[in-house]
Amino acid sequence: QVQLAESGGGLAQAGGSLRLSCAASGLIFGRDARGWFRQAPGKEREFVASIKWSSGTTYVADSVKGRFTISGDKASNTVYLQMNSLKPEDTDVYYCALATSVLGPFDYWGQGTQVTVSS
Repeated sequence: QVQLAESGGGLAQAGGSLRLSCAASGLIFGRDARGWFRQAPGKEREFVASIKWSSGTTYVADSVKGRFTISGDKASNTVYLQMNSLKPEDTDVYYCALATSVLGPFDYWGQGTQVTVSS
């Protein structure tokens, strides 16, 4: 139905930047939301940011507010996560996700991309 292809992870130094991208394909009806989550081994998955695709309304977690920005490009059906001022504690596997309804849960997930931030 829907597939999400992530890219952009890698290694950055503290204070540096990375940009993650997630391209969606499949049938999406326009009332969806896109999001980014992260998860470290042994810990629960953490919400990072989301965007309502139609309106462009964005939400960011307090832990990344002011440093991370979520945005979308409708022409390419791609959601981005711009990560600035990276900290070692940002080291995680980052997953993009799509909720087919803004009223429901995120029900499609990307494969994950590793982000490692060194001090």
